[in-house]
Amino acid sequence: MSDTRSAIDRYFSISARGSTFSREIRGGLATFFTMAYIVVLNPLIIANGQDVEGQFIGDGTAPNVALVAAGTAFVAGVMTILMGVVGRVPFAMAAGLGLNAFVTFNIASVMTWEEAMGLVFLEGIIIALLVLTGLRTAIFHAIPAQLKTAISVGIGLFIALIGFVDAGFVRRAEGTPLEMGIAGNLTSWPILVFVLGLLATAAMVARKVKGAILIGIVGTTVLAIIVEAIARAGSASPENPGGWQLNRPVLPSEPFAFHNPLTLFTEFDPFGGFVRVDLLLAGLFVFTLLITDFFDTMGTVVGVGRQAGLVGEDGALPRTKQILLVDSIGAAAGGAGSVSSNTTYIESAAGVGEGARTGLASVVTGLLFLIAIFFAPLVTMVPYEAAAPALVVVGFLMMTSIRDIDWNDYEIAIPAFLAIVVMPFTYSISNGIGVGFITYVLIKLVRGRAREIHPLLWGVTALFLLYFAIGPIKILFGLS
Repeated sequence: MSDTRSAIDRYFSISARGSTFSREIRGGLATFFTMAYIVVLNPLIIANGQDVEGQFIGDGTAPNVALVAAGTAFVAGVMTILMGVVGRVPFAMAAGLGLNAFVTFNIASVMTWEEAMGLVFLEGIIIALLVLTGLRTAIFHAIPAQLKTAISVGIGLFIALIGFVDAGFVRRAEGTPLEMGIAGNLTSWPILVFVLGLLATAAMVARKVKGAILIGIVGTTVLAIIVEAIARAGSASPENPGGWQLNRPVLPSEPFAFHNPLTLFTEFDPFGGFVRVDLLLAGLFVFTLLITDFFDTMGTVVGVGRQAGLVGEDGALPRTKQILLVDSIGAAAGGAGSVSSNTTYIESAAGVGEGARTGLASVVTGLLFLIAIFFAPLVTMVPYEAAAPALVVVGFLMMTSIRDIDWNDYEIAIPAFLAIVVMPFTYSISNGIGVGFITYVLIKLVRGRAREIHPLLWGVTALFLLYFAIGPIKILFGLS
């Protein structure tokens, strides 16, 4: 047994990275619990959407949410394990939020689900080729180190905002863009549970309690179950804004359920979309998927990798090529499995905050996703309010690297600032990276220092300018 543990230790570099088996397991559990919502949320977005022919995923005449949930868990589990074994980093993967909505409401509305998922598959193949040719890795290393730090900080703020919004602590409002709670007041039991969970988790992290984030998630879930049993807050709705977000914390009557996710792997057509719609429109769809996948992952890898202490002073991350290749395969696998593009999740930072430093944590998270195929009802027991405190605390941990940015050097400080604030303000990692790159190149140009710009950054900046101009291009060619 000790020989086996030693072999696993050497393969994942557990001791070399200052970690332990127990930390990796705790980290894998923490990451899973902060991401488990995707097993519920992804099906709610894509399984209920009809394609241009009025069909649902799987050629059905009615939504098959359970089957898509099983597929979501299966692809996430396989890709996360692959990331752990091949990339050897504590990064978890699952269907990307934002991308799944884009596929559902923009792509599937003008073509069949098979054709829409085919474009997702094709986009993943293109990114994989970019990795194999070394271009994606080269772009990754071409980004200035302090701009990478800004990306990490921006993701920290983004994660914190996601936590506040998911828990209902921050909401849209009339008269102001956002407000606290309901009409400016913390007047619901679920929000109280979130606040107590956040305070308890923050206190444990400050006291350096081992397993603080995982204890916070589990403890807050137990509290949520007790509160729901007493107060009967119910699920959130327009009529009941004070209810639980996404999941109502009640013990399921039937904890076991199985739907074969492999049946979805025959439901994609990589090239049918180019016949169904205008060639330019199909190309824009693929480009939008590609640019979002490409740079969302880059930002996440930089941010979470830095938080884990895996990024060197030059901004380099070990096994970058393998990490980006697995992520690219995830995009193709998500299309092939009809669950939308899979990408590296910023919630992986929860496991890192728990002490995870190696791919063993990802293996643990991946196995839990595979188990979730059979125990989906148990996964749906964790409400947003119980998982969100972990995201807020992790956001703080990621933001601490802001001290590494030279704020006296405006050439880097202004692009860094814009990258940091645009991410949470526009709810998009790619937008923040794009604005940061464009501003960095512009300032170098106006100061007569164009020679300091890495050649690859010129091309990347041009792509982002095209990305931000997609709306006007569609109008120009009558595609909107």
